[in-house]
Amino acid sequence: MLLPTKSSLLKDKRVLITGSSTGLGFAMAEALATAGASVLLTARTEGNLTKAVEQLQQKGGDVYGITMDVRSEESIIKALEWVKTRWGSLDLLVNNAGIGMRTVNPSFLSDPKPFYEVTADGFRNLIDTNLTGYFLVARAFVPLFIQNGKGKIVNISMNHETMKRKGFVPYGPSRAGAESLSYIMAEDLKEHHINVNMLLPGGATETEMIPQNLKAPLKEKGFLLSPGVMDEPIIFLASDESNGITGQRIVAKDFAT
Repeated sequence: MLLPTKSSLLKDKRVLITGSSTGLGFAMAEALATAGASVLLTARTEGNLTKAVEQLQQKGGDVYGITMDVRSEESIIKALEWVKTRWGSLDLLVNNAGIGMRTVNPSFLSDPKPFYEVTADGFRNLIDTNLTGYFLVARAFVPLFIQNGKGKIVNISMNHETMKRKGFVPYGPSRAGAESLSYIMAEDLKEHHINVNMLLPGGATETEMIPQNLKAPLKEKGFLLSPGVMDEPIIFLASDESNGITGQRIVAKDFAT
């Protein structure tokens, strides 16, 4: 089955999404490809990435893939060089790659642990991915935006409740930091007419960040949003309709064009 007839809304738009082989990243990639954009998926795991790219290509999407670890400047530069060589420019960078509480406490929902029981390595690994990764990727691609005189960045975030919730160190601080980073990036890039916004689902979503044994019960109770909740807002943020909008925090489940 081919993707639905493509809208001309995102024709000639070129988008890179980090962490896009599964979950929210994959959902956004599919939505943008459906709307006519060319999309570069990136992920750390080559097998998952290849599968995701093939799935969207088989549906008719103009989709590509390259492995990238957002914690590695060398890896990011390889993706940047791909964009420069293949496309020459980029319209939208979506910082989405992240890891969740499962990496430090597999039972974080049923048995939350206090911050002082989190290992230093676990804390650093999550912050390096979820916060430093946003900084490193944006830092690498912004000069290309400035050179081309245009560009947009969307940083994926989470509910403020998550940033204050018991047992949510280091995930909560990583997203709080990413929001502060986003506001400052928006201010730093205003003079270059580069837009920086935040997008969050507005609740827990059915992704790999939720333990598998809890997905069905939570879904039955209506506590899990579909990753597709991101479709309309990310298409809007990639389109010319959002030109000039910057420094905003957009909640996907409440979004209405």
